[in-house]
Amino acid sequence: MPDTSRRTSGSGAYTVATSPEEYQRAAAALAAGRGPFAIDTERASAYRYDDRAFLVQIFRRGAGTFLLAPEGHRDDFESILAPVVGGGDWIVHAAPEDLPSLSELGLYPGTLFDTALAGRIAGFDKPNLAAMVEEFCGVVLEKGHGREDWSEVPLPAEWLDYAAEDVIYLNELAEAQAELLAATDKLEIADEEFAFIVAEYAEWEPTVKTWRDLKGIAQLKSRTSLAVARALWEERDTEARDRDKSPSQILPNKVVLAVAKALPRSPRDLGAVPGFPQRRRGAVQRWFPVLQSVYDSDPSTWPTRKRRADDNETGPPGKSAWQRHHPDSWEALQAMRSAVAYSAAQLEMQAEVLLTPATLREAVWTVTNEPGPWSTHRVAVLLRSLGAREWQIAEVAPLFGLIEV
Repeated sequence: MPDTSRRTSGSGAYTVATSPEEYQRAAAALAAGRGPFAIDTERASAYRYDDRAFLVQIFRRGAGTFLLAPEGHRDDFESILAPVVGGGDWIVHAAPEDLPSLSELGLYPGTLFDTALAGRIAGFDKPNLAAMVEEFCGVVLEKGHGREDWSEVPLPAEWLDYAAEDVIYLNELAEAQAELLAATDKLEIADEEFAFIVAEYAEWEPTVKTWRDLKGIAQLKSRTSLAVARALWEERDTEARDRDKSPSQILPNKVVLAVAKALPRSPRDLGAVPGFPQRRRGAVQRWFPVLQSVYDSDPSTWPTRKRRADDNETGPPGKSAWQRHHPDSWEALQAMRSAVAYSAAQLEMQAEVLLTPATLREAVWTVTNEPGPWSTHRVAVLLRSLGAREWQIAEVAPLFGLIEV
């Protein structure tokens, strides 16, 4: 049964460690526990500038469940918790979502069991935590607080109960999933995937985003629009960073793109752009000078459209260009998609678990555009260079014999 020793009697609430002294007590208890650490985080990227963890939940048998808030003492948090938790055996649900924020706190797993990925490998189409816990543990988890502002202080008691439930069943869940995977000869596959994630995040560094990362930026055709989008994004980013606020709360991406597309030439025109927060006090006066500064600047400093993937000879083109200009290669891709889907169905898992669509596209493009012959061994070398794991290579490399090069 889950250890809920940290519950406050009667209320069902958990206490939160918020100081170095409390981190020390939690670390000592965790060090005295046994078995893997079940770990989760709660973040506030919809409210704050970045995706850092505002709450870290850790459960270990024989120790209990601990909720720790690192904000304000992140260096102390790392120095105290990393020697105990870092390098240990971890159980995490959907690890790629949590490992970046844990890495920023200096916490890295030694080994990993990802209960979301285990569910996908086992053949579940939607292996969310609630579904997996109900399926394997017979427990219905509370829902409804995943998108709260976890940077709030103090956190409501019901939120803390919700957060704790994200870890207290992970050991039981992982053990049940491991039994199923072993019974279906998939445990070695899972172990290889888990080891890949550990290695990948051992060298993780945050990606520096730019205005070019705006979703939908390709819709902008003129250099003026691109210059406006860049100016708005950079001004918004500076303000968001200074205020530690989510950029989308200051000016949503779709509004940035709408303004850049409309190119309003007056404050009145700016206020009329669909979605622009004209009723927000001072919004027009705040943002129109940013546009005016672009209009008054030297056009030679404006950005140009980013070269399309269709024009990139070293990688696969977009769908329409691939179909239009490389029909034989496109047919090969469709054949391989069907073959991979069939092979995945035989393994009772989704096709993207067997091989990611991006890896398949890269591999097919290379095989159909570089001189042959393409033996199974050569395809295996290619797939390995693209990041495929050995179990994936063993299943997929022979399928490339379907392609006539």
